[in-house]
Amino acid sequence: MTREEAGRLPQVLARVGASHGITDLACKLRFYDDWAPEYDQDVAALKYQAPRLAVDCLSGTLLGPSPETLILDVACGTGLVAVELQARGFLQVQGVDGSPEMLKEAQARGLYQHLSLCTLGQEPLPSPEGTFDAVIIVGALSEGQVPCSAIPELLRVTKPGGLVCLTTRTNPSNLPYKEALEAAFDSLEQAGVWERLVAQPVDHWELATSERETGLGACAQDAFISGIIYLYRKREAVQGEGGRVSAQPPTDH
Repeated sequence: MTREEAGRLPQVLARVGASHGITDLACKLRFYDDWAPEYDQDVAALKYQAPRLAVDCLSGTLLGPSPETLILDVACGTGLVAVELQARGFLQVQGVDGSPEMLKEAQARGLYQHLSLCTLGQEPLPSPEGTFDAVIIVGALSEGQVPCSAIPELLRVTKPGGLVCLTTRTNPSNLPYKEALEAAFDSLEQAGVWERLVAQPVDHWELATSERETGLGACAQDAFISGIIYLYRKREAVQGEGGRVSAQPPTDH
């Protein structure tokens, strides 16, 4: 951490802690609009690892970058996920976000083929069914942002056989949301529409904003909160009797 980052860390921790506490979506989006110009430097000071780790997980399962691999970055923010995707050779990336100011920052990076304003959970994603080889959502699965009920929409725009990569925090204040999220995941898996490939816990997600969030009673400036990365594959549809289309039967995994 640079001296400048260390000097601004108390301010960053306060700001991030405040963001975690906002549970009203409209208020959250206004918060992100205001935060957009300083977001990248703040999360750098926070040692935020999620974009890199999530893209590592996704790219390790995709069959290498190709000119045809099309990826949707949901809740793309300023474009940190696109930076990681480009570094691994994935250049066909589209993004959506609910904050106009965050989208302006993402547009300035020049890494997206297309960007759309979309508040997932309040409106459908602006893409036809089965468009993308992979869909990734990093940092937006928490209370007051993307509701668990919106997860099927991520699946809708994913191609059969395509991948969906998702992350959430596992610090104490986010555990109720994580439990509800995993229940939604499990319900979809039991319905046979996708299968889990990865559930990867991460100890060093980002710096904790308070001692309570570490669960360890450690100094907040020295301790990290944890998180988790999930990777699912959308099942191929198969033709049944009478022309009915259903998900491919589950396989052992």
